[in-house]
Formats: sequence, C-alpha cells, structure tokens
Amino acid sequence: MYQAGWGRREIGISPRGYAMHGYGQPGHRARGQETPLHARALFVQDASGQALTFCCLDLGYVTHAMRAGAVERLQARMGTAFNAAAFVLTCTHTHSGPGGCSHDVLYNLVTPGFVPEHLEAVITATVEAVLAAWQSAAPTELSLASGRFDETVPVAWNRSLRAWNRNPDVTRYQDGESHKALERSMQVLRFSRDGELQSLLSLFGVHATCLGNSLDRHDGDNKGYAAAQVEQQLAGEGAVAIFAQGTAGDVSPHYHGPGQTARRNAIQGRAEYTYAAANGRYQSDMALAIASKPTQMAVSGGIDAIFSYVDFSAIHADPAMADGEQQAWTTDPCHGVSFFAGTPVDGLGVAPPLAAVMRTGARALRAWRLGPLSRLSQDERAYYRRLYAAQGPKDILMEAGRKLALGRPLSRLGLPDAVDPLVAELRREAVAGAVNESALVPTVLPLQIIIIGRIALLCCPGEFTTTAGRRLLQTVAERLRPRGVEQVLICTYCNDYMGYVTTREEYQEQAYEGGHTVFGQWTLAAFQTRYAALADELLKAGAERGHDRVTQPTPVPAAELALRSGLPPRR
Repeated sequence: MYQAGWGRREIGISPRGYAMHGYGQPGHRARGQETPLHARALFVQDASGQALTFCCLDLGYVTHAMRAGAVERLQARMGTAFNAAAFVLTCTHTHSGPGGCSHDVLYNLVTPGFVPEHLEAVITATVEAVLAAWQSAAPTELSLASGRFDETVPVAWNRSLRAWNRNPDVTRYQDGESHKALERSMQVLRFSRDGELQSLLSLFGVHATCLGNSLDRHDGDNKGYAAAQVEQQLAGEGAVAIFAQGTAGDVSPHYHGPGQTARRNAIQGRAEYTYAAANGRYQSDMALAIASKPTQMAVSGGIDAIFSYVDFSAIHADPAMADGEQQAWTTDPCHGVSFFAGTPVDGLGVAPPLAAVMRTGARALRAWRLGPLSRLSQDERAYYRRLYAAQGPKDILMEAGRKLALGRPLSRLGLPDAVDPLVAELRREAVAGAVNESALVPTVLPLQIIIIGRIALLCCPGEFTTTAGRRLLQTVAERLRPRGVEQVLICTYCNDYMGYVTTREEYQEQAYEGGHTVFGQWTLAAFQTRYAALADELLKAGAERGHDRVTQPTPVPAAELALRSGLPPRR
C-alpha cells in the first residue's frame, strides 16, 4: 500500500498570436483556445517515506528552464517530501500548444523568441498540480496491466517505413502495412482505493499531430482528449488521467501508405478536431479496458530513483552497443536537410526544390572540407573528419554546436529573409548578439530511471523511434534483472527536449527522424551506454553510488536571453 495522490491545474496562457510549438511554422499562430491545456500530476510515497512525483503537461516539449524552475519551487514548498531525482516532468507533445518556453535558441525561433510569461505560467501550473497531488495523498493500491490495440483500430501508423525496414531485428512490412510497424501495446498504471479505480497513467507512443498547422487554437490534441474522456468517467472528484508518450518518434496518428496525401487532405478545419477526439477515444477506451482487467500485476515495494546530466556532444559508445565499432562517438549537434524538409503527412517543411539546393550545398561543403583543396588547418580538418564520420550520411545544413549554416556564421546566412521567416529571425538574433554564447539546442541531457517495486521506468529526453526505444529497454532490463525488476517501461519527452533518437540503421535512411538525430548515427548507442551505467549504479546501495550528480546545463547568458525575450508576435 502506498500513499498516493493526484492533482490537475490549467496552464494559464492566453493565446495572443504567438506561433505554437511543434511544426516550426511561423504562420501556425494561436488566436484562441479549443480545449484547456493542463498540468496533471501524481505523487506516490512508499512505506519508508521515499516518494516520486510525475507531472505531464499538455505541451509540445519540456525544457530545462521548466524543470529547473519547478524543482526550485517544489523543494521550497515540499521539503524532504520532494526528491528532485524522482521528479519526472514530461508532456503529451501536442503540436497545438504554446512555445517560447526554452532558454535555448532554436526551438524558440518560431514564437518568435523567449516569452517569460509563458514559462512562468507553465512552472506555476506544474507546481500547483504537484502540490495538489501531494496534499491529497491517501492509502492507494497500485497495479500495472497492458493491452494491445487490434490491427483494425486506426490509432497509429509508422511514418518512416523505409527506415523501419532497414532494421535487422524487425518484421519488414510493405506499403499499406505501416500500422503494424510500431509498438501497439499500451501500459496502464492503475491507482485505486477500496478496489475502485481513481486515477491512471497510460503509456503509448503516437504523435499528438491529429491537428495540422493551419489551425489557430490551443488544443491538447489526441492525448488531451483521451485524458479528458477518462477523467469524465472516473470515480471521485478531481480524478486525473495522464496519457504520456512511449516510443512515438516514428509513429503518426495519420494513415501512411498509398494515397496518404489525399486521405490527410480530406481532414481539414473542424474535421481535424473531430479526428483528434476520435483518436483520443481509441486511447481512452483502451486505457479503461486495461485498467478494468481482472488480472493486474500488483505493484509493491520501495521507490528508488537515479538522475544524472550527461554531455552528449562527445560520448564514446560501448562497442557492445555499437555493432562492435571501436570508434563510435557522438559529436556536436548537427541538423540535416531532411529535418528542415519535414514529414510528408504530419508536417511539411521547406519546399522540395529548396531542399534539393540545400543538399547540394551540404555535399559540396563536405567534399571541400575533407578534400585536398581545403584551406582548413590540420586541427580543423581533424575536427571535421570526426564530425562527418559520426554524422554519417547526413547532409548537414546547420552545425548547431559551432553555429554555422552551410559553413557560414548565422549572422551571414546565405538565404534571403524572404525565403523563410525563421531564417530572418535567426539572422536578426545573431546580428543583435543574442546567440554568441547561448546554445542553439541542449547538449547536456537529463537521464533518469525510476524504480517502483518490481517496475522500472526509463525517463528519456527527446523522441525515440519504436525500435530505438525497444533496444534501450532491452539493454536496461538485462542490467536491472539482478535487482528483481520484472518489467521496464519507457516514457519519452522527459525533463528536456533535444530532438530524435533513431537506430543506426534507421539513421542511414536520413528521413526526418534521422535528420533530427543531432548527435549522429551512434546516438542510440550512446544512450544505451549511459543508461546501462546508471542501471548498474541502481544495483548498489544509495550511499555507494558513484554516478555524476554535479554536471548541469550551462546557464544561458542573461543579457543574450533578454535580447531574445518579449518579442512581439509576427503580423
């Protein structure tokens, strides 16, 4: 028996014409609200007083600024009842929520810039939801069960089937079978009192992109609808249903296969909200069915957690995790042309002719840097040999680490402003001196494992593809088995956002997901290496653990952040 509670608070952000986060489209601006956006929280404490806190936001991303702000306030309010290492902050990944909540540069460009009042509203809602969960704690039974969507249920499709089929450890599918190329199982953690279901946590991976980038209203998308649908049916006032993400990186709520464009184009305007609600209904019905199963895995035992920040810009992956490769390294973050080209159904990016020009430029730059006519110094040539070896076939458009685009400083981008408003905004910020010392994207990333009795939960930043997540689960499960852990689950979009994680094989396809796997083709191997090390630490007593508790993301210079803050919405 645990002491557990739950709480929910609305995120108080009024739509004022700022672009929403998710699609990277300046025209995707919020001018109204279709559904409320919430922070939903769970608090669980074991018999020894060890506690965990789980909070899920109806947002497109979680940032370090959000987590750091919430941790500071919760430590002050909750004292020893709050353990930062056991605090999970995640999101539904709706693409119809506010942006401007990061201290890093790139993911705020579209807003435009950093919006302090947005961040404050998110932190406030997070803290209030967690406090409500803590203050409502009472004896509660926890149990875990899972269920699998039948293949006839139109809830999800793999959007990068060619990349999926490159994996040697998957069943290969043809066009028209993309609904099979994903993890169709949902896990549900049930919270009940006196045998009656009170709240739940669902884990299932599918992008919250039922709503496209032509709409202009804040909305929780499929996960938000699923949560509201369950909460209306649960017993008890203030019940909370969290629909968090699993391995959603290559999973879309839209059909992918022959005729995909026409089928997506047939869903427009108000029909998109209907579609999102229907997709949410598939998830809510499944969650309730799972929670009602007579056979549940009773959850009992102590709570434990480990949390560590790791710099992913130069990790040497264990050869055992990297197909035997002895020189498997990550590098400074780089974005490929395929990232800027977007996805064919969920959200297109730059026009194909422009993408073709970008690819040509990226390949010419690589050839010059590595060729005999290069005027680079020996140190620079060595740096780029390492970079291109790690980034593999990616056509690198943006070197986020060195802040270059096709080899040029951001203040001298080679594209005219009229080509893309984001180009204009990035150049403006660079010329203003707002990005000299600020990171474009996070590189020091939070890794976290939560233990509840015989269950482990991997809490991962960013977006993992189905197969990448499965391999990581297998790696950690092997390490934690001696501790008696019987089931390992994964929750993504946790604690910060830095892009995607594909398998090495998927990366070679250089679809959107590979172009947004910024640390290169050995990124998954690096995650496996570092999560395996954390899992090994969990086999030791707390006082004997030697994991890094010191490393933190570098604070953003306040003067530069000020130059990117409070910018007016675009007209």
